[in-house]
Amino acid sequence: MFQKTRLRLLLAYLGIFASILSIFAIAVRTVFVHTMTNQVVDKLTTLGQTVAASSGFKNGRIQVADNLSVQGLDVRRQSLQWIDIQGNTVYIQGNRTLSLPAAIRESIQIQPSKPALISVNIPIVDTYNRSLVGYLRVSQSLEELNETFRQLDLGLIGGAAISLILVSFGGIFLTRQAMQPIEQSFDRLQQFTADASHELRSPLMAIKASSQVAMRYPEGMRPSDADEFRAIAQSAERMTRLTEDLLMLARMDKKLKVTWENINLTELLQHLVNQLQPQAVAKDLTLIYHPSSSQMIKGNSEQILRLFTNLMENAMHYTPASGQITISVNTSGQWIAVSIKDTGIGIAPEQIEHIFDRFWRADTSRSQWTGGSGLGLAIAQSIAESHCGKISVTSQLAVGSCFKVRLPITKS
Repeated sequence: MFQKTRLRLLLAYLGIFASILSIFAIAVRTVFVHTMTNQVVDKLTTLGQTVAASSGFKNGRIQVADNLSVQGLDVRRQSLQWIDIQGNTVYIQGNRTLSLPAAIRESIQIQPSKPALISVNIPIVDTYNRSLVGYLRVSQSLEELNETFRQLDLGLIGGAAISLILVSFGGIFLTRQAMQPIEQSFDRLQQFTADASHELRSPLMAIKASSQVAMRYPEGMRPSDADEFRAIAQSAERMTRLTEDLLMLARMDKKLKVTWENINLTELLQHLVNQLQPQAVAKDLTLIYHPSSSQMIKGNSEQILRLFTNLMENAMHYTPASGQITISVNTSGQWIAVSIKDTGIGIAPEQIEHIFDRFWRADTSRSQWTGGSGLGLAIAQSIAESHCGKISVTSQLAVGSCFKVRLPITKS
């Protein structure tokens, strides 16, 4: 019963941890990329300033010093490009130059496409008149830096994956520890419910029997006393149904072993329709049954009968006079689907998710019937799930509801 709760708690725990881990990884990568890029820019700036200081200007052109010795440009995947004030290339040293247009007003340029390059523009100033005569563009390949970033990404992703796996094991342990007191309390509540329901059966039967005996001999009582005894009998009957429902739910929660057998579901539903037909006629309801060919399922016949009895009685209680209830049976593959559709008051969309909760009743759309215990649909869902099946509902206010039960067919 608590498996879904533990799973949701574990997923929430992992989701929060994954979010925190993602934020941390993004922050680490951002800082690392910014730091490494700044280091490359600083190195290129230092190299450019050194080379620019040895460059001159003569006869209207930038002059490169003859004794300029810049070794290892290709090894460092760097290049130098002298650009005049009009943006024309004067001289190139190295084979890794930026293919982008010369944006001399930008101090740093990045070429993301192949070849990936980063460049720094250093101004060249005429030492005689202190005027700007051109720029020196210092470029370097980003292949090595990008490879470092890729390795960092792989490391972060791998570390995050390993961390999530380890945390998931820890999360399973923590969720079990967190849910253990709740499960123990629920087990004690189940035991109390079962014991209390069992103990209440005897006094309730005594009350019912006494009231029935008293009503058989009305000669010695006042008319008002007869009404009181009828009220006592009705209340005892409702209490008996409630204790039986609670006892059955307690047994279902504990998953006690019951006798399973092959059940002809088509015949069982036909018998149930015939049994409920007088109640439908008394309420001016039309029961329509569309059977399929005989299909066998594996289960407990008493519980399966209780499942569909609860659904059909629920439909009859919430369908006004002159309404219609249709029971359809269809097969699909290894599944048999039973649909119980009514023309009743319907259920509001926001209330459908609570319809199978114990003791739950909507305040507006489904409050007109006060004779039930509020456990019928909860019992139906428990029975369906214990038989490896599923129950679902679709509804529309003032139009009606349709409960659909899917159960596995017994293999031949």
